[in-house]
Formats: sequence, C-alpha cells, structure tokens
Amino acid sequence: MSTKQVFMTSEVSTLIGKYTETRKETMNLVRPLEIEDFVIQSHEDVSPPKWHLAHTTWFFEQMILTAYKREYEVFSKNFHRLFNSYYESLGTPFPKHQRGLLSRPTVQEIINYRNHVDREIVEMLTTEEILPDKIKELMIIGINHEQQHQELLVTDIKYNYSIHPLEYPYLQEETQERPASTLPPIKWHSFEEGISEIGTNNEDFSFDNERPVHKHWQHAFSIASRPVSNKEFMEFIEDRGYERPELWLAEGWDLVQTNDWQAPLYWRKEEGIWRTYTVRGVESVNPSEPVTHISYFEADAYARWAGYRLPTEQEWEWAFRDNDYEGNFLESGLLHPSSFGEKESGKEFGDVWEWTRSPIPSTQEAAPR
Repeated sequence: MSTKQVFMTSEVSTLIGKYTETRKETMNLVRPLEIEDFVIQSHEDVSPPKWHLAHTTWFFEQMILTAYKREYEVFSKNFHRLFNSYYESLGTPFPKHQRGLLSRPTVQEIINYRNHVDREIVEMLTTEEILPDKIKELMIIGINHEQQHQELLVTDIKYNYSIHPLEYPYLQEETQERPASTLPPIKWHSFEEGISEIGTNNEDFSFDNERPVHKHWQHAFSIASRPVSNKEFMEFIEDRGYERPELWLAEGWDLVQTNDWQAPLYWRKEEGIWRTYTVRGVESVNPSEPVTHISYFEADAYARWAGYRLPTEQEWEWAFRDNDYEGNFLESGLLHPSSFGEKESGKEFGDVWEWTRSPIPSTQEAAPR
C-alpha cells in the first residue's frame, strides 16, 4: 500500500469516528423521552423530536448515498417528501407547521431508518480506497448540520415540555437551586477605527456565508466583556422596561402589546421571587447567569434602557477574534447557561447566542424568544 493510501485510510477512519460520535450524541439527547414526546409540536417554529432524527438522516441519504453510492436503494421513497426541510431544488418540502400531524412513520421506523443509513454510510466510506473530496466535504457539512440540529432538538424539547401545566423536567434529575455566585463587573474593551479583517478562509469547515476573509471599515467602539446577566435584566424589568414604549422599536412594541410580554420566556414571579423553567424543571432564576430566551427586540430595548446599543456583527467578531473557544458547550451535559462566577471575562463561550444590531431578514427571524 502506498503512503498516500495509508494517509487516506487514517483520514477516513477519523471521519467515520466523528460521524459515529455525532450520530450517537443525537440519540443520547432523546434517551430521556417517552414515545409520546417524539411527536409533539407545540408551536409552528418547533419541530417534533422524531422529525429532527429523520431529517438529519435524510441529509446523509439524499446528499451522499443517493448521489454517490453505487446501486444504493433509498430506505423509503416517501421519506424524501416528508423530511426535506427547505431544499426546494430537491422537491416540495412538507409544511413545517404541520410536522406534528404526522403520526407515521413511527418512531421505531425512523430509528430503523437511522440505523440503515448509518450502516450504508460506514460501508461506503470503508470500501473507498481514496475518498473523493466532494464526499469528504459533504460528510463534514452533514456532521456539522446534525450538530446544529442537536441544539435545535434540545431547544424544541424544552419548549414542548414547558407548556405542560405539570411542568415535567426533560432531564429526570433532582432539581437543585443553583447558588448565586459573584457577578464580575463589566469591563469595556475599546477598539480604534480602522480597517479590520473578518470572515474566515478555514478549509477544515466553514459555512459559505462566513467566507472569505474580507476587509471592513470599523468605526471606533467599545464592547462589554460579558453578556448581560439575569440580575441586570431584572433591573430593567423592575424599572418598567416592558411598559415604556420609548425604549422599543415600533415593531417590538407591537409584539410586547400583542403577546403581553412582561419578562423573558419561561420566567414568572412567585411570591416576589423570579422563577424559570429549565431542562431540569422549575428553578429560581440565578442572578449571575447570562439572560436567555429574549428576542432581538428585548435585547435592543434593554441596551437602549442601559444607555448603550447592541454591537454590530462585525464589531463582535473583531473584538473576540483571538479568544480561546472554550466554555459551556453540549459536551458539558448541563444544557443550561453556567454562572459567570469568577470566570475571566471574555474567555467563556457556548452559554448563549448573542444578538447584534446588524440587519435581520424579517420579523419571523427576529421575534422567536
């Protein structure tokens, strides 16, 4: 065997390992669910857990097996119609808001589908002496795509559970109130105006909308060293932040009035104490955790109330470009933001998505909380 073939075999082995690990992690996330939990769709922006299991599998079947595996026969010709999400060039997707109406195929059929595709993918990869670049590229995209759906899966499961009047926890563990730890003060990092470089040329993996590295004129700005905390957002609420139209963009104020927003999603006040629904059940809101489940409009209103503004996407990327990407990710198993505690400011990632003031396509993408 030549040196090149040995290298490629090692590369394929690594790719199979990453694929297998990612697919197992998805199944670990649904392990706490009962069979009834797999079908529920409690909101039009939420997908049933079993749909996530099927759609991520459909991606590997449609994009790789059907296109590149010789003599491959699809598991079910009907699955293409049901589990395509928005790839309209490949057919007409089933309407997202109706996914919860599909009792069939059953959960077991979808698990069988996953197992079938997994076997076929591994067989295909191990029988290729030299893996074509296009297949490697699609495998890496598919793995990252499934990891995105793992986040969506947890988000959707949490919302599905939260609407139940008995407030069952998703993770069946004894709920413990998290102790409030010290909240470090915000430090301001300042940057002078000038030409910055943002984006990436990462060849291992990056999405097309992140490429390439390009120049951007940056005005002088300062940015906070950490996200807004629950304690700070409580102060906004107590100062009648949800009752003052001058703090809100017009569209945001309409949403406040129409939906009776009074606090972040999952929050409610009981006997003077803020409580919130988490994946482990109802807990007291920890003041030293970053605030979560707020819309773009709530973030914008808070910033205006505090006397600041949201950063642009380009400012955020430029400010934190050299930080180590370590923090509270899926692997921690927490599935909840960790307390700021005594963390070194600006060194923690993974806890929350952060809003910027850069243009957004539509209300549909701005409003979900």
